[in-house]
Amino acid sequence: MAAPEGPLVIGVDSSTQSTKALVVDTATGDVVARGQAPHTVSGDGGARESDPEQWWQALTAALHQCGPATGRAAAIAIGGQQHGLVPLDAAGRPVRKAMLWNDVRSAPQSARLIEQLAGPDGAGPDAWAERTGSLPGPAFTVTKWAWLLENEPEAARATAAVRLPHDYLTERLTGRGTTDRGDASGTGWWSSATEKYDEDILALAGLSPALLPEVVAPGETAGITRELPGLPLRAGIPVAPGTGDNAAAALGLGLRPGQPVLSLGTSGTVYAVSQRRPVDPSGTVSGFADARGGWLPLACTLNCTLAVDRIAALLQLDREAVEGGGSPVLLPFLGGERTPHLPHASGLLYGLRHDTSAGQLLQAAYDGAVYALLAALDRVLDEDADPAAPLLLIGGGAQGTAWRETVRRLSGRPVQVPAAKELVALGAAAQAAGLVLGEDPADVARRWDPARGPQYAPGALDEAALHRIGHTLADAGALLQQENRRP
Repeated sequence: MAAPEGPLVIGVDSSTQSTKALVVDTATGDVVARGQAPHTVSGDGGARESDPEQWWQALTAALHQCGPATGRAAAIAIGGQQHGLVPLDAAGRPVRKAMLWNDVRSAPQSARLIEQLAGPDGAGPDAWAERTGSLPGPAFTVTKWAWLLENEPEAARATAAVRLPHDYLTERLTGRGTTDRGDASGTGWWSSATEKYDEDILALAGLSPALLPEVVAPGETAGITRELPGLPLRAGIPVAPGTGDNAAAALGLGLRPGQPVLSLGTSGTVYAVSQRRPVDPSGTVSGFADARGGWLPLACTLNCTLAVDRIAALLQLDREAVEGGGSPVLLPFLGGERTPHLPHASGLLYGLRHDTSAGQLLQAAYDGAVYALLAALDRVLDEDADPAAPLLLIGGGAQGTAWRETVRRLSGRPVQVPAAKELVALGAAAQAAGLVLGEDPADVARRWDPARGPQYAPGALDEAALHRIGHTLADAGALLQQENRRP
């Protein structure tokens, strides 16, 4: 590889399953070095937890894998999984494992908080949406804190600081407790209307604002790196604010308002950058902030690539071994679901026939996962959106033919698959580059041209499949809302 043309920066993606680090040339966007180390997730039923210390160990290992380039980096930024509750004691150590975004145990607390905010007039959803832009579903951090207070009061009493996953790693680097508006907007206690912590909501949830990090503005620094044992970074380099994974990916793509993105990973998301503050009392769209000063209306499903891969494994099929022509509906809600709001749901198969093949069942699982995302797309897009613009397909699933063809068939829209991979880490690198170069990080990313890649024409819209899935979902609503407890 040719010598770098500009300063080097590091972008990090601390996701559910692993931490990735990229060393990037700010002049070209070329990845000079990369590293990756895994995490473990524990829990059964609705629980999903990880030890934050593993995130730090994985970050350290990933940076070591990047070799000498790590020591030449001029800045770093952390992108991380959203919503996770990381309670810390007075020494900055985790009080317990972090409750992750896909931990749905706080569904009862979610329902109660929505009802309580507006009081007896029944306007809870409207009140929440107007204040925060979103309804606090079980994924949101505020509901997890309420769950902790009720179920583990000793852990709550021992908590001296509450952080999100990316906040935790940034604070380990700098010694300063910070977050950014993008990740803060997924907590449920940050007001998108005022761009401040909402003290009424914090009081309702029983959380002191003194436990929360400072919200650093876009373009500011979160601090500088400390001299830390075993960490191969230079001390004294600036650390950008970082952000949540979806806001980081939007930066990594250099998104302009109205460009639709469909991300296929452990979770599935559809989102677009907007200049208008989103407010959705239905709870379908989360009214997130982006990492630059705009907005990132987003809908998220809990069951995407991991759920479909699990069904492929049960059928003893390769994940690409789909077959068309079948009529079954398979809703792959293996861990409850966020969109639609069915936190207690489990997977549902309907329409099995004598001639149904295993490959048709697998295709039905893809269809069920993609349907849930596309159903939210119109709510995500506003008047800035170009209805003819291709869906930017990203995430691990974007590389799979079955995923891409399912999106084309059920959306009837053109699809573009960006050549750039590891977009969360690339967006974090763009944020770090913005500090070093004194530029808007989205402008830096656009110069790197990360969205270039093959385009695919719209497929014939499969209206029969859409009708079949929609009716099954509606008719099975009562069943899917029941809590399916294990014996």
